[in-house]
Amino acid sequence: MSQEPIRILLADDHAVVRSGLRRLLEQNAEMRVIAEAESGEQAYQLFAEQLPDVIVIDLSMPGMGGLEAIRRILVRSPLARVVVFSMHENAAFAFQALNIGAKAYVAKSGMAEDLVTAVRKAAAGGSYISPAVAQKMAMQSVSGDDALSKKLSAREFEVFRLIAEGKSAEDIGHLLNISQKTVANYQTMIRQKLGVNSPVELVRLAIRHGLIES
Repeated sequence: MSQEPIRILLADDHAVVRSGLRRLLEQNAEMRVIAEAESGEQAYQLFAEQLPDVIVIDLSMPGMGGLEAIRRILVRSPLARVVVFSMHENAAFAFQALNIGAKAYVAKSGMAEDLVTAVRKAAAGGSYISPAVAQKMAMQSVSGDDALSKKLSAREFEVFRLIAEGKSAEDIGHLLNISQKTVANYQTMIRQKLGVNSPVELVRLAIRHGLIES
């Protein structure tokens, strides 16, 4: 009796990327893409409807973004198997995604086979990190430059990133489905934890860690 294929949900805001990923994954007889999402909200909705074996998700998407989508998916289904496929190779994003429960983290700049390996391992309940990302995570831990990874919760990290991108408290509240008062409380906590006193310092820190372009 043949084994059931691994049912995959793809979430990336670029149709061309999704098309390429679908071709790459479906070259393997044991993998089948059952749905595609172009935003964090849609990823969450389709996950709830389709209950795929594995979700392959980008972090940089319009709306609430990938990290928040992963957080909500895992709150709903703690056993969900999430593979992050991201252009972000910096350790801070990887630490946050893995801390909230992603099984694998694959850099878009890596080998195509990395993603196939990550999906296989995640489907089997294992984990996988791209070699380049794993190296950066190790280096950051050794250097001690890991405040963003270790001090901030996933929610705080996402608020931090959105503030650094120039989003208003109203925008952030809408994207993360929280009140402006809660956003203000997060801002205070973030500043205290990171030891920053002004919006300019916060943006500089985000640029230094590669969360936004300078």
